[in-house]
Amino acid sequence: MKKVLLTTTAIGFAASMASAGDMSMSGAIKLTYGGFGTGTAQVLTDDFTSEADLDIAATSAGGNISMSGTLELDENGGAAGPVSISTGALTFTYDNNELDALALTGTVDGEDDSYGDYSVAFAAGGIGVTYTKDQDSSDNVMAVAYTAGALSLSLTAADETGGGAAAAITSGNPTTITGQAGVKKTTIGATYVTGPYTIAISGDDQAVQNWDASVAMANGGTTITVAADETEMMSVGIAYSSGAMSVTARQEFNNAAGTDDETEISLSYTDGALTFGAAMDSGQSGLFGDEAETVISAGYTDGDVTVAAKGTDQDEMEVSVTFAF
Repeated sequence: MKKVLLTTTAIGFAASMASAGDMSMSGAIKLTYGGFGTGTAQVLTDDFTSEADLDIAATSAGGNISMSGTLELDENGGAAGPVSISTGALTFTYDNNELDALALTGTVDGEDDSYGDYSVAFAAGGIGVTYTKDQDSSDNVMAVAYTAGALSLSLTAADETGGGAAAAITSGNPTTITGQAGVKKTTIGATYVTGPYTIAISGDDQAVQNWDASVAMANGGTTITVAADETEMMSVGIAYSSGAMSVTARQEFNNAAGTDDETEISLSYTDGALTFGAAMDSGQSGLFGDEAETVISAGYTDGDVTVAAKGTDQDEMEVSVTFAF
């Protein structure tokens, strides 16, 4: 994607105020034919649609405090993107209903919807702390991470009431979303790397505790992973990459009552301007769009123009031409 970069050295405002910074613009125009759903939401019409997006980003330069912001313009109008202010090890970010540390599940399209509004993050000496809050409710998440050599530790404490979360999502998006029950949960995790092996465990403090454990072994372009969780679900996965091709496969053995075994297979191939992908996940039966059980895609890029096509086992098809600038 090409970007037009404009550097301002002294911009005067009404009271002879001056600032220095960088501004960049990027965007895309897309023409699409077909209908592709999302999660549990099916698109029933096949026709032409067009999209136009323009992002204007500005970043401060110099001094001990840096600030960045984005204005996002598309066919539905304009909106402010994320605003970030940093000084030293501290960063404050505001992005209305877009921070995914807080998210509602079970929405109208079967996908999670973020509703976090702002976060305060600290990072120094291998320690990272991030506090995220929704300003329409008291919902918040505190995440702490520590890394020392081969060992990584994490702790996440979530306090989600659900009531204010639903109001925040409904006011920020055109779809109506039902709130979820209040959740107060603390999750801890640890990862240790020794030679070709990576060992990971995690668990929470709920009445019905959830935990996960996995061991992965990497050898050249091949990685084999064995995992288990509290439902006695076992899985074995393999990922292989060589040159332009990558292949992954995963078999899930569900021992919990009422659940079926699942098989996941994906393949991707890239050769210069040409890309091809195919994915199958038996656990996604009945879903639409990119979340369908079987998805096949192909694309070709010529300069700034990309031609892409994709289809699913739900008789969905989409062809698009995108010009990026």
